[in-house]
Amino acid sequence: MNTKNLIALGVPPGEATRRAMEFIANFVLRGGDKTQLPAAVEAVVRVPADFTTDSLRGEFAKALLKSPRPITAAPAPWQQWGDGLEPEAINQMARACQLPVSVAGALMPDAHVGYGLPIGGVLATDNAVIPYAVGVDIACRMKMTVLDLPVRELDRKRERLIKAIEDETRFGVGARFENVRKHEVLDADWSVSPVTKQNKMRAWSQLGTSGSGNHFVEFGVFTAREKIHDLPPGEYVALLTHSGSRGTGAAVCDHYSKLAMDRHPELPKEHKHLAWLTLDSAEGQEYWAAMELMGRYAAANHALIHQHIAEHLRLQVLLDLENHHNFAWKERHLINRVERDLVVHRKGATPAGAGVLGIIPGSMASPGFIVRGKGGVGSLNSASHGAGRVMSRKKANETFEWHKVNRVLKEAGVHLISAGLDEVPMVYKNIHQVMAAQSDLVETLGQFNPKLVKMAPHGERPED
Repeated sequence: MNTKNLIALGVPPGEATRRAMEFIANFVLRGGDKTQLPAAVEAVVRVPADFTTDSLRGEFAKALLKSPRPITAAPAPWQQWGDGLEPEAINQMARACQLPVSVAGALMPDAHVGYGLPIGGVLATDNAVIPYAVGVDIACRMKMTVLDLPVRELDRKRERLIKAIEDETRFGVGARFENVRKHEVLDADWSVSPVTKQNKMRAWSQLGTSGSGNHFVEFGVFTAREKIHDLPPGEYVALLTHSGSRGTGAAVCDHYSKLAMDRHPELPKEHKHLAWLTLDSAEGQEYWAAMELMGRYAAANHALIHQHIAEHLRLQVLLDLENHHNFAWKERHLINRVERDLVVHRKGATPAGAGVLGIIPGSMASPGFIVRGKGGVGSLNSASHGAGRVMSRKKANETFEWHKVNRVLKEAGVHLISAGLDEVPMVYKNIHQVMAAQSDLVETLGQFNPKLVKMAPHGERPED
């Protein structure tokens, strides 16, 4: 019995589910019949006051009595892909589906704990947008370009490739170019929100930069299993990047998240980061416009990185693919056999509608995949956005040492230009297991194996 089973039996997500898991463990240790567990849990849920002095069930019963009252009588349905997910990530998904504006949800196999909605969480709402269900790094995205460089040149021209990365982007909090770059996104209307208007010059100075945390720029070998657009099957050198809307996106999230929380003081503390703005409100319209602008801005950052690196190396682009996450889309979905217009939030989840191409990375020492969506109805046309973390950044810094990590990288044939210990391969789930868990959501068209990897240097604070 897992956290989702408990929630289905009526156990509120949070402390009550944690106490329930303790009860289950003790029940089994004392020789209890596992087949009787659902009935035993339901009995406590039905009348917790009757069990507060019970030596086995007491703490579970007390937690139930202390749990806040549900904010909706009928939570929205949701589905989960993958096993062994963090219990708190499941709790967060369940809480999100308790909102009165929630219609349906899905939890991807790379899911882990985030603010409000878990990373790897997908939530469909009715005429409402939740800033924290979009995420801090609005419109964070993946982009891959296949270049006309022979695969053998990855080793022969390593120093030249490293120099191209070092010269043509910047990493870290506040990273910027002294000679600012140009892009048509600067001609957009940045006055759609007071936050974007105030941060336009900051955004301009950071055009073409990569940020920190799990953001990267890397060269690798891409193996196309079948023809993708005009690219024939085969092995190629490819450039893969992951980053988003930098400090300006974070400022948009911060401003409108606080505004949404102010608009919903009635929400229990467990739900406060799930506060929403209706699309009928001026604030909701403002946020939506700012989010859309941050989508264009994040795309511009990637476009400039790929453009300048290709020009630096005097290479031609043979294939160009990209997709984003940490965003909300207006989509039409079939819910209980009725088509509805909904707002679909994908926080750390990849769009995977039927025929839609996407990029799902692994870690700095494991492959990423080019995929084609199958249009999974239960997942709201979504898939994972990566492998997903298995430990916190703090835990990673306390656990690993570079001399051991370097052995892993050498075995994988990866040259690491820079990164923090909080991003080493061992902090991520097995990408092959994640892909297997969502085989009904996407099919694999090709595989990218990283060879030259640059991330923010050790000690940089993550932005997402």
